Amino acid sequence: MHTRAASWLRHRLGRAVVLSYALALILPAPGLWLRRPHPLPPSHLTVHTAPLLLSLVLFSAGLQVPVRALGALLRDPKALIAGLVLHLAVPLAVVPFVAFLLRRTPDTDGGSGLLTAMILVVAMPVAAGATVWTDKGEGDQPTMVGLVLTSTLLSPMTTPVLLATLSPLLSGGYAHTLAATGRLAQGGFALTAVVLPCAAGLLGALVLPARRLGRLVTTVAPSAMAGSLVLTYVNASGALGSVLTRPRPLLFAAALAVAALVCLLSFVLGRVAAHLLRLEAATASSLTLACGMNNSSASAVLITASLPDKPHLLLPVLAYGLMQKTAANRIVTRLRPAPTAAGT
Repeated sequence: MHTRAASWLRHRLGRAVVLSYALALILPAPGLWLRRPHPLPPSHLTVHTAPLLLSLVLFSAGLQVPVRALGALLRDPKALIAGLVLHLAVPLAVVPFVAFLLRRTPDTDGGSGLLTAMILVVAMPVAAGATVWTDKGEGDQPTMVGLVLTSTLLSPMTTPVLLATLSPLLSGGYAHTLAATGRLAQGGFALTAVVLPCAAGLLGALVLPARRLGRLVTTVAPSAMAGSLVLTYVNASGALGSVLTRPRPLLFAAALAVAALVCLLSFVLGRVAAHLLRLEAATASSLTLACGMNNSSASAVLITASLPDKPHLLLPVLAYGLMQKTAANRIVTRLRPAPTAAGT
């Protein structure tokens, strides 16, 4: 169901993301304008660009789910259950370790700002983009699709629980900030911006005739990819807009270092757990990706909505978003089955 426009953009998505970051650094003003809520007169409605774009991306992801492939997974859900447990357990192992290391730094609050951003990343559901990497690495696609959908549908419950569990690691008022963010996630953000769009797309994939579904996907898929790039630009504008006007090289370096450490540990623990469970290579690849690939776009939108006065917290989130894609590319390259030589 991929159109020429969608295929063209998909093959250039990496370069387009880098271009979005560069544009946010050079020309942040339009992105900062889009980050603000915009009332629609004469009605009392207010448009919030970032959640709207996130909803479009997740609706497209749900619309393209191979529903028939989920049947076998539901009949034998062991891999799905293992993946969900790992996705929820890895943050509980990684974040306390990173918090211990940050307390050894000269930062007066023990790096609580950076840690807050990382908690908001790892508490998010599995990124819908993980299905693209699973397909590229010839992994277990039904398991990955099931993990994306299930973690997304459960996120109104799991996200606040993870935030509440990890908030005692913070100091300097960040624990209260994270608790307030958890209430926002539980009170409607995860439902309206994450769950409902994904569920609507999944419902469309279930009930629409193949021809109508195909026509809808050819319209929505390229729009969603373009929307994801605009969302990247909007989020990056909030974080990078002050880099040129108020350079903070130490903060920038710390954000990169913390994001890299959390990303590396998440993927490594996922890979070790998959090895200990003695899973097949395809399933092991999917579970490893599920442990390290979180919906960083959702966490960036949540930070923008709940912490508009702390745009610097977006720096480690954006860094994590780039690093998880780099790590995913390496994982699927290493775990992809070797081609069989001709004539053997």
